[in-house]
Amino acid sequence: MPGRATLSRHEDLVRVAANVAPIPRGDDGAPVFREPWEAQAFAMTLALYEQGLFTWTEWAAALSAAIKRAQATGDCDDGSTYYQHWLSAIEQLVRDKGFVSEEALAERRDAWDRAAHATPHGQPILLENDPLR
Repeated sequence: MPGRATLSRHEDLVRVAANVAPIPRGDDGAPVFREPWEAQAFAMTLALYEQGLFTWTEWAAALSAAIKRAQATGDCDDGSTYYQHWLSAIEQLVRDKGFVSEEALAERRDAWDRAAHATPHGQPILLENDPLR
């Protein structure tokens, strides 16, 4: 059953993350995402894992390192930056494994920033909105 397999993969990711820093959850126990990009980062992590780009052990180590780096620089540590650490961990993993260069990541961050500034307030931010695209 596809739904059952999807739940298992999600729960695997939640379990691995819980060993480092628990995923924010609602009263029903489901992961809580404050912004769409947080859910996308979660889904992207699952997709990269399923493609065999990293193991859960590597993922947990990367997330732990991202959180420790942030705490060392004064992270507010109130949960509001959780998925920023998540995204940092993904970026570090793909850089370390040579799947993408720092330059490519920087170019993509810049493109999203330009797209955000070019998007009317209240509209979804799409990479297609990057004026330099």
